[in-house]
Amino acid sequence: MKQKRAREHHKSQKSSKNILDEEIQQLKSEYEEVSCAHENVKCFADLPLCQKTLKALAEAKYVRPTEIQRESILPALQGKDILAAAITGSGKTLAFLIPVLEHLYVSKWSRLDGVAAIIISPTRELAYQIFETLKRVGKYHDFSAGLIIGGKNLKFERKRMDQCNILICTPGRLLQHMDENPLFDATTMEVLVLDEADRCLDMGFEKTLNAIIENFPPTRQTLLFSATQTNSVKDLARLNLQQAVHIGCGKPEEYKLKKLPAQMVPELLQQNYVVVALEDKITMLWSFIKNHLKQKIIVFLASCKQVKYIYEVFCKLRPGISLLALYGTLHQDRRIAIYNDFVKKSNVVLFATDIASRGLDFPSINWVIQLDCPEDVTQYIHRAGRSARNKSRGESLLVLLPSEEEAMVAELERQFITIRKILIDPKKLFSPRAKIEAFLAQNPELKASAQRAFVAYIKSIFLMKNKKIFNIKALDMEAYAKSLGLILTPRVRFLERFLKKQNNKEVENLTDKKETQQNSSNFKVFHNDSESDDEELLTLKRADHAIEDGAASSEEEDLPAPVLRKKDKLLTKASLAKKALKKKLQINEKRIFDDEGNEIVDHRKQLQSALAKEYDDKLKVSGGIDIEMAKEMLQEEDKYDKQRFRELVKRRHKKLKEKLKSAEARDRNGSEEGEENNSSSREEEEEEDDDDDTSVDLSWLPDPKKIYKGQGANSSPDTDEEKIESENNSRKGSNSSIADDESEDTEPEEPANKKSKVTSKLSLNDAEVIAAQLLAYTN
Repeated sequence: MKQKRAREHHKSQKSSKNILDEEIQQLKSEYEEVSCAHENVKCFADLPLCQKTLKALAEAKYVRPTEIQRESILPALQGKDILAAAITGSGKTLAFLIPVLEHLYVSKWSRLDGVAAIIISPTRELAYQIFETLKRVGKYHDFSAGLIIGGKNLKFERKRMDQCNILICTPGRLLQHMDENPLFDATTMEVLVLDEADRCLDMGFEKTLNAIIENFPPTRQTLLFSATQTNSVKDLARLNLQQAVHIGCGKPEEYKLKKLPAQMVPELLQQNYVVVALEDKITMLWSFIKNHLKQKIIVFLASCKQVKYIYEVFCKLRPGISLLALYGTLHQDRRIAIYNDFVKKSNVVLFATDIASRGLDFPSINWVIQLDCPEDVTQYIHRAGRSARNKSRGESLLVLLPSEEEAMVAELERQFITIRKILIDPKKLFSPRAKIEAFLAQNPELKASAQRAFVAYIKSIFLMKNKKIFNIKALDMEAYAKSLGLILTPRVRFLERFLKKQNNKEVENLTDKKETQQNSSNFKVFHNDSESDDEELLTLKRADHAIEDGAASSEEEDLPAPVLRKKDKLLTKASLAKKALKKKLQINEKRIFDDEGNEIVDHRKQLQSALAKEYDDKLKVSGGIDIEMAKEMLQEEDKYDKQRFRELVKRRHKKLKEKLKSAEARDRNGSEEGEENNSSSREEEEEEDDDDDTSVDLSWLPDPKKIYKGQGANSSPDTDEEKIESENNSRKGSNSSIADDESEDTEPEEPANKKSKVTSKLSLNDAEVIAAQLLAYTN
């Protein structure tokens, strides 16, 4: 039984193999017999396609081929190079996917044979869309396909690169695998497809694509598809096209006359434009969305930061419709999720950059709003082509500034694109500026996003090549900043530097003109003098004959080579700090010098112990802190501090003794000489107290003896003496409390029965001294 089953299985395999070979031979014969006339092709079954492809097309509800598919599939099946251009939404994706699948099927390609076809797309979203279409059309084929785009897991792609027969990729990630992945081998590649070929071949991808093409085999089939095709000899030579079939491009002479772009716009697309001031753009957009809540809208802006800010603000304003944002700085998984979400919804607004303008098939788009003017006519066609796809109706609205209107409309008319101007009803405009300002005041992050959006828009206008359309000097930046909700206009530093350089050049040109004028006037005067009577004194040599080229060149050779001046580096705080560290400068160090120039050392701030000096040397060498050693060092230094404090207390006691002795002398004498000595001792005390930081200045207090002298005869001498004695005792007690161990050096107390002389009146000098001291105290 087992042998019988094995024989039947072998017969079935053999029969299926024979059927496959017969089908392949029949398809090859049909490729040669079928004429290039495509008028007879009404459905995909009329084309020489295998049964697996036809079955998948029928399940995906692809029944009738479009014009670009009828014209391009047959030549592609015959192995010819194709250069095709067709209107947006005409089905270019199937026009190259079907020939790729048929080529691999006829060639009996397997997974072990390596890469057979590479499809390059300029954007990740378009590559993802092509991959999804390939999964539907090639579901019954056994070929393996891979999506190689940025933002995905690079390690995961590396392990499976050699197992893919069809690669759908972006240029940057493909070149990365060519440089870094040893498993990737492009020598087996037989078909190269460039979708949106004009974008792949422009300056943005020029170096990348040149490096990629170098790794491809020269003998291959090349298919180029785009809505706005290039016919440049330089671009076609890079791709090594051989007798390419031009489809929809016309002849090169017609392309030079620029009649092609008018044919690239869908017929059912209604094209309009409106002129709006820069500060009224957001008001116009908000009012438009509020009046079209039941429609599907795409809004194109110039930069990612603008899209991010407009999306965030409009989400806070809550217009009553779903909002989405698609821009380049988002993570790839998030971008794909937004793309799928927008495809599924029917009432939604998508804010996007130009990554959504190329090749993406969004179903049933009602309006395409180009809020920022496109770079050129080609970009306008791709943006507007997101609507009116597959013979459906759609509308496009181009928003222009007053400075952009004349030049942009002229460019469109030169390309035979008719666009209608419409006017806005002021009654239907609703300004959200007050709410936006309130949101920015509450949210600092939203305010920073608005500032970045402002600078990004100014930069996008500044970098545009066509200065007839984009005039940065015509922009009212202050009004535009207020329309974004900003109270203050952000600084645009690159524009300030550019204007500064421009002004410097203008000044140099003016000075050069003045110098040339002066030189020419000097020459005229010199020439007139030579014609005067003083010919022998002033003569002009080589005035009337030309200088030979050889002499001029020899003089130029003798001149030294010009020295290019290096640009001055910007001095930053970090660079200045590094210079200071290199010079080992000690910052914030105060030094005091005497009159002779010698440095005065403050011993109180110096380390006294040997352990402290040892710790300081160790710290300089190692740079780390030894906590235990630092603790011992502080204990040693504390001993010196206590000893210094005792010396200060002794000095204070000695000053107090001298003060008391001088007070007794004044009491005994009671003369003016005593008062003068008292004042001089006070001045000496003040000077000594100034030198001592730990002492307290009590010189502002009045002399109690002088105060109590003026109380008259009624005051008893005993009471006055007691008050004076208590005053002295209080001073003495305050000082003795500072250090008890030095109390034996103080003077003994005065006897209680000692009496002093008391006068009935103050002298004039005493009154002046007391008044001066009181004034000094109050000040």
